[in-house]
Amino acid sequence: MRLPDYAQLQSAMTRKAYGFFDRGDYNLNLVGIRKADTSANTFNDHLAVAFRLNGAPHCYLFPATTDPGLYWRQQPANVKGTAILVPGQYPGLWQIGKHQGSYTALVQRGPVRVYRDSNRDRILDTDAPIEGGYFGINCHRASAHQNSQQVDRWSAGCQVLANPLDFNLLMALCRRAEPLWGNRFTYTLIEEADL
Repeated sequence: MRLPDYAQLQSAMTRKAYGFFDRGDYNLNLVGIRKADTSANTFNDHLAVAFRLNGAPHCYLFPATTDPGLYWRQQPANVKGTAILVPGQYPGLWQIGKHQGSYTALVQRGPVRVYRDSNRDRILDTDAPIEGGYFGINCHRASAHQNSQQVDRWSAGCQVLANPLDFNLLMALCRRAEPLWGNRFTYTLIEEADL
């Protein structure tokens, strides 16, 4: 995957007619970049955090998954099928809170649209029915202790970072942003081809 810098990410977002926050310190752009591979069970996507600090642009790119793991594709948690987040911009989607009551993460506080992949195979089906609502599509980490290679049970539709150190940095940035911009974080999911 070709990894973008701040300007390239801003350009991709502008081409898609999505909002891009480019004013003030720690005005975070949280952007998932989904790789074209529809069968992977690895952290082959990226979560970008783009912002300015003292006027200078910063862009961090963390290995992540924007897709559910193989375990949940083959054993959906919902009778309608496994949730796959539909690309788009979701204003104020996340808030700092507890992931499943366990540890601090970004938790869903706004509606999303998901594909419901119900055929229980290895392939992510984006020609599936779309459902809107609140499904617990959070942003969290995989293992608390090591860099994870396989998604497996770590995601049933959430956006999940592979490395706990990357996740800690993401949460530190969100905590810096919160007193300046509030405890609501917009998330935008784009595809590799959008860059």
